[in-house]
Amino acid sequence: MCTMILSSCGTSKTIKESKKTLKGNWTLNDITYNRDGVFNVTIFGDTSAECLEGSTWQFIPNNNFGNYEITSSNCPAGKRYFIWALPGSDQTDPTYDIILKPTDEKKNSTMDEKGFRLSISYLSENQLQFEQKVQLEGKPFVIRMNFSKNLK
Repeated sequence: MCTMILSSCGTSKTIKESKKTLKGNWTLNDITYNRDGVFNVTIFGDTSAECLEGSTWQFIPNNNFGNYEITSSNCPAGKRYFIWALPGSDQTDPTYDIILKPTDEKKNSTMDEKGFRLSISYLSENQLQFEQKVQLEGKPFVIRMNFSKNLK
């Protein structure tokens, strides 16, 4: 009985496996939307979707620290840092969330401890998709970020 209680309080198997799968370096290939049209979207209060495309991301699960680096010309280049977390999930739900909190290089919050909650709508050994749901003109608007894992 004690074992059952302790195991139910621990991190879910899905979360543990996801942290292991997220570990490493990824490239943000493209950003798409659930509507047709041209949109001026700023991601993470930082930069345009166009500037984020092609950025490289690193997730380090042992300390939940990460970064992404923008290298596109005509964009504000450089590394951005964040702390990430995978809050508990419903075992029956195939999607779950990731929280990204922007920080500086020393892990100090740059947004008064606020962050961004995104859904992990797909995760495999070499593909990842985040979705962020916002409102546009009073209707749901979904931003999809599609990544591929950088192989060593």
